[in-house]
Amino acid sequence: MAVSAAGAADPARAKPEGVERPAAGASSFTVHPGRSVFYRFARQVVLGLLRVWFRPRVRGRSQVPTAGAAIIAPVHRSNVDFAFAALLTRRKLFFMAKEELWKWQWFGRLLEALGAFPVHRSGADRESVRRAEEVLRRGELLVMFPEGSRRFGDRVEELQEGVAFLAARTGTPIVPVGIAGSERAMPKGSKVPKPVSITVVVGEPIPIESPEGRRVARSQIHRLSEQLRERLQAGYDAAAGR
Repeated sequence: MAVSAAGAADPARAKPEGVERPAAGASSFTVHPGRSVFYRFARQVVLGLLRVWFRPRVRGRSQVPTAGAAIIAPVHRSNVDFAFAALLTRRKLFFMAKEELWKWQWFGRLLEALGAFPVHRSGADRESVRRAEEVLRRGELLVMFPEGSRRFGDRVEELQEGVAFLAARTGTPIVPVGIAGSERAMPKGSKVPKPVSITVVVGEPIPIESPEGRRVARSQIHRLSEQLRERLQAGYDAAAGR
């Protein structure tokens, strides 16, 4: 499942400014909460490869809700980061993925069967935001990278506000996830990941105080993003043994 899960264009900025275009392939995506035979098979293949190649250690797996919606929010240092979410839960996962992966129609259909839907990462993309809200309002798990694109180094700096916006808008808790080792396993420019040991630390979920359906204040989004940044930094440091 060689997919680079990408951060969304910031949903907090998804206002009718200029011309919007839907992400490629978005119209064919629907939220299927059931785990198909193909999905279960693909998941086992991914888990097997991860365990053999990266010898992952996971701490805090019980922090991921066993029922109900949540946004799983990992740090993002490598194109393989998306796959480690499969280690955290047996529940079906949904992903935002960069729309360029849909340039081959057959591959786009494959990604959709695995719970992915496309997003273009520049400008407003209302369609991907709507899909993300649909996933959460149906009580499913959505994987999003709050840093947006890949970052480098030991510090978690300013986040994009899409995760905070969606969480506040839908009343969904955010589960911060630190991943250490993936930047060495597959640094930028690499085609094949190296067999580097990976540690994943799941932090305590951040609850959303405001009732679902209320207007989301910009100040609330800022506060939630900063709280998430601090939790991500703590999880990243714990995973790296700092």
